[in-house]
Amino acid sequence: MMGCLPFFSVETWILLLTFICFFVIYSNRPYGIFEKLGIPGPKPYIYWGTVGRHHKVYYEDDVQSAKKYGKVWGTYEFRTPVLAVTDPEMLKTILVKECFTYFTNRRNFHLNGELYDAVSIAEDDEWRRIRNILTPSFTSGRIKEMFSVMKNISGKLTASMRSKAHNNEVIAVKDIFGPYSIDVMASCAFSLDVDSINNPSSPIIDHASKLFRFPVPVLILQGFFPILLPLFERLGVTMFSKTSTDFFKNVLEKIREERSGSSNPGDVLQNMINSQTKGNDSYSHKPNHKRLTDHEILSQAIMFMFAGYETSTTTLVFLAYNLATNPEVMKRLQEEIDSTFPDKGAVRYEALMQMEYLDCVVNESLRLYPPAARLDRIAKETVKICGITIQKDMVVMIPVYALQRDPELWPEPEEFRPDRFSKQNKQSIKPYAYMPFGVGPRNCLGMRFAQVMVKLALVDILQNYSFSVCEETEIPLEMDYKGFVGPLNPIKLKLETR
Repeated sequence: MMGCLPFFSVETWILLLTFICFFVIYSNRPYGIFEKLGIPGPKPYIYWGTVGRHHKVYYEDDVQSAKKYGKVWGTYEFRTPVLAVTDPEMLKTILVKECFTYFTNRRNFHLNGELYDAVSIAEDDEWRRIRNILTPSFTSGRIKEMFSVMKNISGKLTASMRSKAHNNEVIAVKDIFGPYSIDVMASCAFSLDVDSINNPSSPIIDHASKLFRFPVPVLILQGFFPILLPLFERLGVTMFSKTSTDFFKNVLEKIREERSGSSNPGDVLQNMINSQTKGNDSYSHKPNHKRLTDHEILSQAIMFMFAGYETSTTTLVFLAYNLATNPEVMKRLQEEIDSTFPDKGAVRYEALMQMEYLDCVVNESLRLYPPAARLDRIAKETVKICGITIQKDMVVMIPVYALQRDPELWPEPEEFRPDRFSKQNKQSIKPYAYMPFGVGPRNCLGMRFAQVMVKLALVDILQNYSFSVCEETEIPLEMDYKGFVGPLNPIKLKLETR
């Protein structure tokens, strides 16, 4: 037996055995915490934790875990303990009542590159300051001012679809809605006329798609060895594409140079620049107010552009799919559109916002396919909520995708039924059971903006066209396991002229 082993000195064997012991002990150290707290959940594997235990798609795994363990369970993202919560009463406390006391901050992987001070990543007082400065750019009044810009781009979108419908083409839906979303974001945020609808090879589309495709090896490595995170940061390792952030940084710098000393538009970028001006009436009255730095403006601009592109595009893609696979819903929605805007009349902001069935359809699609499958918060201190102890620095994860498919909260959750959100039925929806944009002080800042641009595009298209399934349409969808909620393969549909 001994003869089969490599010949090492005693010292080498001791070092090797010590390393193996350390390797195993280090891996298992965080495991067992939920067992001690009496919280159910799957048993972790060494280093891998419970990742993909029930399904390779992480948000489908959440659905299966909720069925098996209930409304609260413990999971391990590699070596990181994560408490999953779908209990509405606990969510109310975590996301709203105790937000500022215990759960102000989101999880921070610290590999954020240039985006370390984006509003979605910033913490505590810095987050409050940045959020307060950005909020006036997304009021109903501001969005209404942007509506004419959105309307112009939506008109280009419907015009570009004419030949596809006429030629009976099969369309990859994201190829239509991606350019629309990026054009709206660029025009409303920076008064930048990209016109990627008519120039789909524009590099901005490519970079927008890449930014939130997180590198899997980096995710796994930081999960295995979080102790190495400071080293990764010093080496410039980042979760976000450096090529894409550098590209957009150059674009923004050029825009700011062109605006220097000239009359400027009232877009989102200009509102941020105005916050730097001493004596600006909108900001200077606030005590101890610190204005945005140039780098903070850069970070907010990049995050707004690319996060807005990805989430709005995904929402529109799933809306088209749900309508094509539920033609009776699409017909009823088109009837509401035709009665609101007779003879294919121009879409008006006030009337659009009053459309009840349109709101139901959008809400139901977001219930089934929320762009962000999970939300999370970090506990600042150990706290007990509804009898559950949440330890200091623990990640609390809200599996939105699973929450919004909970059969106890949503009867027949897999069915696409917009009437769940009708005036008659809306009151029966349990509070904190629906949060595609999050809830509480850290909800999505651009929620109203996204809803307007999505509704406008949908109405303009359905005035003129109908979606239908074809041989290339995948039913049911196979979901992507990376990034936001989305299909693994492009959704393909046909357009029919009305």
